[in-house]
Amino acid sequence: MTTQPAFTRAAPDARRLSLIEATGRVLAAKGAAGVSVRAICAQAGVSPGLLRHYFAGVSEAIAETYRWTGARIAEALAEAVAEAGEDPRARVLAYLTASFRPPIASPELLASYVAFWSLTRSDAAVAAVRAEVYGDFREELERLLVAWRPQLADPSLTAIALTALIDGLWLELSLGGAPFSTGQAGELAARWLDTLAA
Repeated sequence: MTTQPAFTRAAPDARRLSLIEATGRVLAAKGAAGVSVRAICAQAGVSPGLLRHYFAGVSEAIAETYRWTGARIAEALAEAVAEAGEDPRARVLAYLTASFRPPIASPELLASYVAFWSLTRSDAAVAAVRAEVYGDFREELERLLVAWRPQLADPSLTAIALTALIDGLWLELSLGGAPFSTGQAGELAARWLDTLAA
């Protein structure tokens, strides 16, 4: 009979991911000012020295958490587009309106994003990830727009306008108590889409 060790070590990738997830939870709960090595490691249930084994410091942990969060959002958007089928307009609309439902529309994600945004002016690594995440979002939106309306004069500007609308509606829905429903947000997105892509 073999004995089970008192503890097991997580694989490096799993431990790194647990620190990223913990950073996200700390950001959501305490904001940018509440993030520290101790807070992250306490949330992850590891010793404070472990964070520096995987990241150069808190700034890098936050930047990687932002990148990971952006990837999760991109996955949710891609799933929505896949579920929309082959109709190009339906695919664009699915990409836009997925932001109005969980997992994207949530108070926790909003709290994390507020923390990320607050750091973009003071932390170059976080600012770079913000540019990357938003750039990827707009590029995919442009691609979907061109697939629907190949003759669209300025897909980049159309994507910027739609992104601004989506961000505003997402913010209101995530805060709670929005003066409109998720369905109404989708209707607004559809109207803007048809107007801007006409």
